[in-house]
Amino acid sequence: MIRTTLDEAALNLRALIDAAVRGEEVIITAPDTAGEQVVRLVAEAATQPEGRRPRFGSAKGLIHLRDDFDDPLPDFDEYQ
Repeated sequence: MIRTTLDEAALNLRALIDAAVRGEEVIITAPDTAGEQVVRLVAEAATQPEGRRPRFGSAKGLIHLRDDFDDPLPDFDEYQ
């Protein structure tokens, strides 16, 4: 894990991006946050694996709702 301040990150941004692409965790902190994590660099490929994108309509026919799905519930009769 690489932990650096915002000022150091500005000077070494390319090296930090390369490290994130290699799979290292890069944490950037700001001086006014007492060293607490402000930003975490993560490679985009790690967040969305190729070929695993959701396809619209892929669940069609898998979900069925009852005809009375949106009817009022008897528990709430006193509030009407």
